[in-house]
Amino acid sequence: MDLKAIQESLREAQLDAWLFYDHHHRDAIAYRILKIPVALCTRRWYYVIPSSGEPEKLVHRIEAASLAALPGRERLYASWRAQHDELRAMLAGRKRVAMEYSPLNAIPYVGLVDAGTVELVRSFGVDVVSSAELVQLFEARWTDEALSLHLEAGIAVHAAIRQAFAMIAEAARAGKRLDEYQLQREIVRFYEEKGLESEEPPIVAVNAHSGNPHYVPGERDALPIRRGDFVLLDVWAKRRAPGSVYFDITWTGFVGEQVPTRYSEIFEIVREARDAGVQLVQTASRSGQVLRGYEVDDAVRAAIVRRGYGEHFLHRTGHSIGEDVHGNGANMDNFETHDARALIPGTCFSIEPGIYLEEFGVRSEVDVYVDQSGARVTGEVQQAVVPILAG
Repeated sequence: MDLKAIQESLREAQLDAWLFYDHHHRDAIAYRILKIPVALCTRRWYYVIPSSGEPEKLVHRIEAASLAALPGRERLYASWRAQHDELRAMLAGRKRVAMEYSPLNAIPYVGLVDAGTVELVRSFGVDVVSSAELVQLFEARWTDEALSLHLEAGIAVHAAIRQAFAMIAEAARAGKRLDEYQLQREIVRFYEEKGLESEEPPIVAVNAHSGNPHYVPGERDALPIRRGDFVLLDVWAKRRAPGSVYFDITWTGFVGEQVPTRYSEIFEIVREARDAGVQLVQTASRSGQVLRGYEVDDAVRAAIVRRGYGEHFLHRTGHSIGEDVHGNGANMDNFETHDARALIPGTCFSIEPGIYLEEFGVRSEVDVYVDQSGARVTGEVQQAVVPILAG
């Protein structure tokens, strides 16, 4: 835990303290930011970092070692009355504290503290505000090593997609059966060979299934992949190493020598929208302009709305990327939520607009990394639907 940096950030945000709380491992963010192991947690614990001075911790007597690794004065409780009394004393004199709370649950990744605990803290005359910006500072920024691991994973993920297209081509030419589920399993097998891992398997979607943004192929209902089919591959993975972060992209292809005009037309609209978002981020980063997640979503969505497909863009423009594929930094979102967090150096996120029709859907996804000098796409950028049988 970087106590000095946390306290400096609290003073800059004009906050009196950051109050961490957990019960039954509800707040994974707390463990990562405080750099403590996930231990037995059948009783509630609290840890307050003031903007200046010594931190304090409150733990149950039968789990007194829960926060032993953290600095600060220790308070103990056993009864609920003692817990309330000690927490009140620990917060005495503090007017504004941050917690993993999101007003109206606008950012559910951060909205981890239950409403009752927020009510309890407020009953002591303390104003609870969201820790979302603080979480981004201490959870979402990457180290140089994390960026290197991301780029390594990207090379392997792109190779997985190329291999998947090659397998489709081989099966189509040989007249062999290959379905969505079988191809998904082959990509997972490739992960294992290349030292990659993923929380969930990749999306392999054919024809109408590609019109479902989160389609998951099953062994029994998977569609065969045949000549003349449209294919969407959404592939995400990270290196199997401590501190690794994800690489997450989506590519599309057509099982044939020449891509039909309809597929190319829809892809071109999605590509324009994707590139509008990337350009906005790069321009703002170069000029030092503060850019917020919802503004990127607005720009990307406007490009699709102008072409008459706004109602077919069914999700946010992009998500934060970290050790979890959906990280805890700013999301490119003014659709599912209103994410007003600023894009800050050291963070990465996807830009992935899509148009989802009844017969097929197109998504084009890239990862964008922001640093002090600007912003860049960290992998290859698809410029047209891949004709899988060409050449």
